[in-house]
Amino acid sequence: MSTLAPPRFRLESLAVWRRNALVWRRLMTASLLLHFGEPFLYLLGIGYGLGRFVGELDGIPYFTFLASGFIAWSAMNVASMESMWSVYTRMVPQQTYEAILATPAQVDDIVIGELLWCGSKSLVSGTAILAVAAVLGAVNDWTALLAIPVIFLTGVCFAAPGLIITAYARAYEYFNFYMTLVMTPMFILCGVFYPVSSLPGPVQTAVQFLPLTHAVEIIRPIVVGQPITDLGFHLAALIGFGLVTTWIATVLFRRRLIQ
Repeated sequence: MSTLAPPRFRLESLAVWRRNALVWRRLMTASLLLHFGEPFLYLLGIGYGLGRFVGELDGIPYFTFLASGFIAWSAMNVASMESMWSVYTRMVPQQTYEAILATPAQVDDIVIGELLWCGSKSLVSGTAILAVAAVLGAVNDWTALLAIPVIFLTGVCFAAPGLIITAYARAYEYFNFYMTLVMTPMFILCGVFYPVSSLPGPVQTAVQFLPLTHAVEIIRPIVVGQPITDLGFHLAALIGFGLVTTWIATVLFRRRLIQ
């Protein structure tokens, strides 16, 4: 098979997912505190504190506005951290992938399995924040549960570029560049804290190329019970971004793990 061939899904990728799930089960409590605690503190501190002064944004109470944005951000953050730090640990110090490749599994199975696992962890984190938002009064309808598959999709989409960075990384410090130069600008500019429409025109256009913008534009209306504007466009942008970056990540992992 050519190194540049598109990735193939095989059932062996589910074995990679299961292996990660079994390991995570032993560390579940600490992992949930790490991935859930920070967004929860942001939500309480900024949502309630700053929300008292902001009032409403786009006709939505600021706490609800922020909570819906944090669900998308949490999916991005958890998937990115897992696809970089955890995957690098399995690939280099632990050499887990060398053992996996000694079985009938292939590099494509590792990549797809890791993407599914990152999406699953994002789903756990995002759903937990959704539940807390509901308890605190930011969610008023069961239709907010429709955001769950979008949370998983968001996690997968952000796991793929994380794997691309990991394929090039030679040490953990490499990930700081991606966190600072890519993830932080998305966190600030893509509609988590304020509407994208409040940005200058050229910046509004630029953020349409960032996947977090589309995740927020889908998840927020679902959570607050409003109709989604341009659903097809936002879904196509997320899926297209995920497919392209998955292909690139697979090619790079083939080169690093085999050649």
